[in-house]
Amino acid sequence: MSSHNFATLRYTALRIGLFVVSFAVVWGLAYVHIIPLAVGASNTVWLLLLAIVISAPLSFVLLRKQRDAMSEQIVAKVDRQRERLAAHAGQEDGVQ
Repeated sequence: MSSHNFATLRYTALRIGLFVVSFAVVWGLAYVHIIPLAVGASNTVWLLLLAIVISAPLSFVLLRKQRDAMSEQIVAKVDRQRERLAAHAGQEDGVQ
């Protein structure tokens, strides 16, 4: 199978991995008190939000090739569905 067959799965896995790495780095920085901890029990939420804010632009830059491959895969599927729908519509018009 071609590598484009799993482009969406690969991009999603890499995006989740980048988030996990960002969270681990943020957690480590908070653990050694380089970045401040949140107030009370909101520490986990604060760290999750900070990891999201960090991982989003990183994934935009670092995962460009995977995002483009995923886009090509989605466009190809949509085009096939449109062709199939047009063919079926043509068959229905021919029956009447």
